Amino acid sequence: MIVFDGPGQVPAGFGPGVIAIGKFDGVHAGHRAMLARARADAASGGGAKVVAVTFDRNPLATLRPEVCPEDVIGLHQKLRLLAGTGIDATLVLRFDAAMAAQSAEDFIADVLVKALAARTVLVGADFRFGHRGAGNPELLARLGRRYGYRVDVIDEVRADASERRVSSTWVREALAAGDIGTATMLLGRPHTVWGEVVHGRKRGRALGFPTANLSADLEGFVPADGVYAGWLVDEGPAGAPGPGIRHPAAISVGTNPTFDDVPVRVVEAYVLDETGLDLYGHHVEVEFVQRVRGMVAFDGIEALKTQMAEDVRQVRQFVT
Repeated sequence: MIVFDGPGQVPAGFGPGVIAIGKFDGVHAGHRAMLARARADAASGGGAKVVAVTFDRNPLATLRPEVCPEDVIGLHQKLRLLAGTGIDATLVLRFDAAMAAQSAEDFIADVLVKALAARTVLVGADFRFGHRGAGNPELLARLGRRYGYRVDVIDEVRADASERRVSSTWVREALAAGDIGTATMLLGRPHTVWGEVVHGRKRGRALGFPTANLSADLEGFVPADGVYAGWLVDEGPAGAPGPGIRHPAAISVGTNPTFDDVPVRVVEAYVLDETGLDLYGHHVEVEFVQRVRGMVAFDGIEALKTQMAEDVRQVRQFVT
């Protein structure tokens, strides 16, 4: 998949394009349905390329930062997940003050028509764009008759046995509650966080369970405090990514309340049966499969070690 960091990077003659527009936060089941529809449209002929148009941040981070929700995934994760859907390209738009001031008509003319030679534009029914959200699917369709593209408004995807639509908001709610099963269903894949392994307090090593601590600036929504079964995928040293080696892992999220000296929430993963892995400086993806228990404070080191051994026993049931 080609990534364009702005309309100016799109080469002349790149289109025609079948364009799916959205934040794609999580690249959840609803987003995947839109992209599958776009791929089907492109396959109907004409040599069209499927392009996702998205943003480098949630537009609310610029427009109303006080109400902007936490991202389900970061930009690095988003681009990797979009590439996995089989689309041809992603255009990442920088949502700064200048873009917020761009008129809906100029967005259509400059991005969809001039840069991408849109043949079809796919959006959700609630899609709004342009200065003060003046653009909507009706405006897209009206100007499409002028510029020669058609608009496909995608129906909402609803979860099985539920009338609630699949959304990034619902994913965040599930993760905040530690409900990994619901999050996995909505995403169509296990939820992950991604970041660099950094030095921690090394308590896990002293207790016999050495952990890889992720940096505080990791990408991805950190689920509720607790212990999880999952996987650690080692991508190799930062700047020199490898193919990714998967390891079954027991994952801890929280502030280590037994010691009460960790000021921020930490994500750390113990790779089962491995005590000699050197992951410092590596980028890793931590994949959540099942919550094993909540986070509690223990009465002493021995009680904690006993519980950690039990945690590992339970984790094995889900990942080995």
